[in-house]
Amino acid sequence: MSIHISAEKGAIATTVLMPGDPLRAKWIAQTFLKDAVCYNEVRGMLGYTGTYKGRRVSVQGSGMGIPSAMIYYHKLINHYGVENLIRVGTAGSYQKDIGVKDIVLAMAASTTSGINNSRFINADYSPTANFDLLMKAALYAGERQIPVKAGNVLSADEFYEDNPEDYKLWARYGVLCVEMEAAGLYTIAAKYGVKALAILTISDSLVTGEKASAEARETSFNDMVDIALHIA
Repeated sequence: MSIHISAEKGAIATTVLMPGDPLRAKWIAQTFLKDAVCYNEVRGMLGYTGTYKGRRVSVQGSGMGIPSAMIYYHKLINHYGVENLIRVGTAGSYQKDIGVKDIVLAMAASTTSGINNSRFINADYSPTANFDLLMKAALYAGERQIPVKAGNVLSADEFYEDNPEDYKLWARYGVLCVEMEAAGLYTIAAKYGVKALAILTISDSLVTGEKASAEARETSFNDMVDIALHIA
């Protein structure tokens, strides 16, 4: 056991889906997994293990933001031997052709976080997805005729920014959307040599102002989870 995850060794599968919201972890487990068992309730950060089409899969909430999420990524890799981490989360669109409920595969993650400044002095490290997981996700989505966009995303440290127009600079340079964890996920996966991919569903648009309801954010992202489970 660790201080953040109360599971015994062996209780967590080698592939873990990682929503930020622990209630979304519960919904995924109850909706998609067979014989799901809750292995963690510490700090309300729910974690479950079950099976999907005969394969053992876990789902673990990570909380909001890179500092919280990296605790769980680190523990899962180093204490529980996890080899594949697939973030399933929400994001805000920066582009007019990416709307609510659209799916984005994060090829790379720019960030406003300073997590890598102490690692790479006077240099910019570019955290990227695992190519194998990325290609599997894109191919499966194509087979299922699920439209996806792939590209650079922004992992922001602040949800409420002082200047609501700041996103336009990122948009001009081709960043597709904003979320809060992918850069941390890709960095720690690279550090420990495991596979990682962030699959994101657009929950709101900074361009149009369109928003999904809180209930929809928890329960209506079936396509994203479908993709994640089929590449797990």
